[in-house]
Formats: sequence, C-alpha cells, structure tokens
Amino acid sequence: QVQLVESGGGWVQPGGSLRLSCAASGFTFSSPRMYWVRQAPGKGREWVSAINNGGYRTYYADSVKGRFTISRDNAEKMLYLQMNSLTSEDTGVYRCVKEGSDRVKIATMTFGADFGSWGQGTQVTVSS
Repeated sequence: QVQLVESGGGWVQPGGSLRLSCAASGFTFSSPRMYWVRQAPGKGREWVSAINNGGYRTYYADSVKGRFTISRDNAEKMLYLQMNSLTSEDTGVYRCVKEGSDRVKIATMTFGADFGSWGQGTQVTVSS
C-alpha cells in the first residue's frame, strides 16, 4: 500500500547540484516524519536527513550538513532533497523512507523509521 518513488538522480561533476524528489502514496503523507537514506557500492546505509511532519524541523548527517537541504510539500505529497557542492563521496543510491519503529541515527539524534517503506531509489553519480 505504501509507495515511495524516488527520482531526480543522475551524473554530475564534483561541485555540481542535484534535486531529488520522492512521490508518496498509500498513506497520509502529512503525518509521519520522512527521511533520505543513501548507500554507496561496498558501503552500508547512511541516514542522510530527516524532516518532521510539518516540515519545520530538519536534521542532517555530519557528512552533508551545510550542503544538503531536505524539504517537503504535504499538499503535493512530495519530499525533496536539494544537494549542492557534491563530491564523489556523495555517490550512491538515494531512497526516501517514512517514519516507523526501526531505530536510525542521524548525527546525535535517534529516530524511528520504517525500513520496509523505501522504494527502488535513484542513482546519484558524482565524478569527473
């Protein structure tokens, strides 16, 4: 029932920008906290960012703080991730996730996410 469809990935040179989108359906989008998570080849998942249900509180991993901005449009059931000053370390598959009971950590904050809610993801490749 819950569906999250990511888009907006692609290839960019270091220093470039991308804006990722996540279209939600099958649940009341305005209710849960939302997240972005990424995974690079050969590495584990990194929980990149979180945003509260109203979009007024945001959290970022140290690796992206100051470069990425998470936002949401509840009326359109959309989640976004604006990524600036991209480096090769940002390469990976990016997925959006909704709030749940599975523990996740972003910086010093601990949250709950639904590991089963993320979609297929969108590939981001940063290289020259």
